[in-house]
Amino acid sequence: MGKSDAILEIPATVTERGQTTVPAAMRKMLGLDRSGRVVFRALADGTVTLARAGSPEPDDDPVLGRFLDFLAREMDRPQGLLPVPVALSERAAALTEGIEVDLDQPLPPDDA
Repeated sequence: MGKSDAILEIPATVTERGQTTVPAAMRKMLGLDRSGRVVFRALADGTVTLARAGSPEPDDDPVLGRFLDFLAREMDRPQGLLPVPVALSERAAALTEGIEVDLDQPLPPDDA
């Protein structure tokens, strides 16, 4: 899956100690709180996936497997998708210009 195939892509930084933070949006998608456990899965094509620990493999769940197949087919022919307007992208860049993030600072509560 390349960048253009991603449904949601959120960059994260790996610290010198090899650690990273799972962004709040991803934790919400996975149904995790801050102390949840995740599993990284490396696929043969070099893709790495992140799942909640204990999540069934798509092949183990016939309904989930069919749904994921449907999503894959739709991503191959995205007729209803439109590009982000240049003006909106430029506005977002202007609004976030100069914002710095301290990755060592504790995270605020998810509901903040």
